[in-house]
Amino acid sequence: MSADHLLVLDEGTTSTRAMLYDLAGQLVGMEQAALEQYYPRPGWVEHDAAEILTKTLACARTMIERAGGAQRIAAIGITNQRETVVAWDRSTGEPLARAIVWQDRRTAEFCESLRAAGHETEVQRRTGLLLDPYFSASKMRWMLDNVPEVAAAGANLAFGTIESWLVWNLTGGLHVTDATNASRTSVMALAGKGWDEGLADLFGVPLSALGEVVPCAGAIGQTRADLFGAAIPITGLAGDQQSATIGQGCIRPGDTKATFGTGAFILTNMGGQVPHSHHRLLGTVLCQVGDERSYALEGSVFAAGSAIKWLRDSLGLLETAAESEALARSVSDSAGVVFVPALSGLGAPHWRPDATASITGLTFAATRAHIARAALESMAHQCHDLKTAYAADGADWGLLRIDGGMSGNDWLAQDLADVLDVPCERPADVETTARGAAMLAALGAGFYPSLAEAAAMLPEVRRFTPAMDGATRTARLAAWQAALPH
Repeated sequence: MSADHLLVLDEGTTSTRAMLYDLAGQLVGMEQAALEQYYPRPGWVEHDAAEILTKTLACARTMIERAGGAQRIAAIGITNQRETVVAWDRSTGEPLARAIVWQDRRTAEFCESLRAAGHETEVQRRTGLLLDPYFSASKMRWMLDNVPEVAAAGANLAFGTIESWLVWNLTGGLHVTDATNASRTSVMALAGKGWDEGLADLFGVPLSALGEVVPCAGAIGQTRADLFGAAIPITGLAGDQQSATIGQGCIRPGDTKATFGTGAFILTNMGGQVPHSHHRLLGTVLCQVGDERSYALEGSVFAAGSAIKWLRDSLGLLETAAESEALARSVSDSAGVVFVPALSGLGAPHWRPDATASITGLTFAATRAHIARAALESMAHQCHDLKTAYAADGADWGLLRIDGGMSGNDWLAQDLADVLDVPCERPADVETTARGAAMLAALGAGFYPSLAEAAAMLPEVRRFTPAMDGATRTARLAAWQAALPH
């Protein structure tokens, strides 16, 4: 019986999933479990790291059984919500506090103090990142300052992002992180091979608590035999947005993808060139295979699917997220309503952690359909702000490859093409994050000689072509600009 399946552990913000693929890239099965979201104070977002582990193992076991047992799994790939930080005790393996999620804004004041002291220019030059609560290092510092158990752990303290936490537990104590996740912490210089002592000192993060930085594909480790019935190689690791970029086949410099999930994340492949944005975009590691790194320019939108979820769960304007498409189609425009979904601040290129959401232009003519349409329209508006910044950095988009759960909305896909005035392509399987991890795992296990050849695992695509007249586009964008906080 041959090992002819790939298992992907896809660690999202709102759920954990195990995805089973064959070696040709066909999805064989999926098991998913929702994750509890904790909001202890305004602007704070937390996860239970033990829950993430327990539910991941349960989903994985279901898919391994579906494959016919651990001996049928050739390799495991892991992709994860980035920047979320777990602190645990090396001696017990137990989390020392709830994980602080990437959306969390509690370190805004600390980041502002570093900015006021003049550190942002140098941090951006070395890491590609800005001083913002989004990134991991300030979260680690907060834990050390505010959680007695973390401060007291000493040499037993381990910090890691979600893939690091999972690998530790799956392998029985291997402490690693891959280059893409490491590049989101603010503690690794883009041009460096490992952690940067100067950056660690700036944020007050002990390097002894961090795992070894490893490539995204290769012989990373093996699972404990007792977890699944046999040891399984772990051969692929990448943060979710880098994984989605690979899963969209954005292998060549200039290729661009946008993932619409909880947030929206746009990455443009910049090849081997370390990117330096002058328009508030981020530089990040796209992939590392062996010693060779490729890089990307990234723009991050904090609220995409989460804004629709908020309309559904908090305001009761929708019964299901999918209803938003039917409501948007039921009206000819938004009746002047503009939704700025700054529910956890504004991301790139604005970087306003203090900004709050607004729905403006309301009149008696406005209905819930107009508000739902305005919420969907905000996705294209935010992306247009990013496209303008990319163009100013010399990396304009000629084609946008879209994916993620929200991209299955045909109305949204067409609106993106219309407002951005570029064609948009959507793969038949929009779960490109997991597919990218499967490609990396297949590469790391030796089934393909390069990522370019692993692109044989990519599915068919559907194209959406711009059809909006210029006057309508201009009016939409002008109303959006007027609604933004200034």
